[in-house]
Amino acid sequence: MTKKGEQANGATRQSCTPRFATVKGINRTNDYAFKRILGAEEGKEALLGFLNAVLKPPPGRELTKVELLDRELDPEYLLDRGARLDVLARTVQGALINIEVQIANRYDIDRRTLFYWARLYQGQLGAGQKFIELCKTITINVLGFNWFAGDQRYHHTFHIREDVTGQLLSDDLEIHFLELEKVKGLKRRSQDALEAWLMYLNNLEGEEMEAIAVENPAIKKALTIEEAFWRSERERRLYELREKALRDEIVMMDGARAEGKAEGKAEGKAEGKAEGKVEMAQEAICKYLEVRFGEEASLGLREKVKKCTNLDMLDKIMNKIYTASSLKDARAIIEGVPGA
Repeated sequence: MTKKGEQANGATRQSCTPRFATVKGINRTNDYAFKRILGAEEGKEALLGFLNAVLKPPPGRELTKVELLDRELDPEYLLDRGARLDVLARTVQGALINIEVQIANRYDIDRRTLFYWARLYQGQLGAGQKFIELCKTITINVLGFNWFAGDQRYHHTFHIREDVTGQLLSDDLEIHFLELEKVKGLKRRSQDALEAWLMYLNNLEGEEMEAIAVENPAIKKALTIEEAFWRSERERRLYELREKALRDEIVMMDGARAEGKAEGKAEGKAEGKAEGKVEMAQEAICKYLEVRFGEEASLGLREKVKKCTNLDMLDKIMNKIYTASSLKDARAIIEGVPGA
């Protein structure tokens, strides 16, 4: 017969057994979910773990504290591809760290990264401040596509160096690219914290994910927040709205661009097929304008879009329209495209 004390000890041991229920089907690279899990106050432990895994500071100099600078996201902007859904933090030393998730390949990630890095860097100075007050600015891009062809490394880091000697001009610029697709091809267990995080972001589930969480407290924390996030009906609904918006954007933009170019090369049949792509592009833009700015307010702009039959012009509008934060911005984008 089992003694009472042994039963108590057994119960204690059982209750202390670590269990991490991974959420099935969640897309962790949905930028709304990413922001809620790693970009909220309750997720700072997870965020610090991710940052230390990416930046790999020397022993004893790991990040232990950051200040979140990003504002709360207004749900009305969830269908706006230009909305700020990235994570922005500042270290104790004053360095700015920006994390952006980019799933669709717009073929401009290099210039896009430099543009946003520059805006963050120069935005540190107010009137009367000196250049010496500028702090290091770090950008971390999480990519859902392969950008560096012919290179199997999934982590690339850039600084400004002299061509011949390699001498560092300034440490203020640091840009990281993390390619999730390349991590999928590893077919092995994670070998360090960064690989563990990239497997997490690749939506790993089940026992493999639980095993990683046992060894990585920061990922364990992320899973805990993720589970609470998923139990919230409101959060799940907002996540689903964002997921649909991003999926529609990828389908519309990539389909119109790729198929439009292919059809343009085909003789005879190109005209009829291109018309179908024009209608698809018009519908995508008009749908966005209606949802984002209202049916009545956007009516004039939607009618203008429907009159544009040039696929290249419509493609240019689609590439920019998601950056419009107001109806005035949207009108400037549409009217600013020649031929639109």
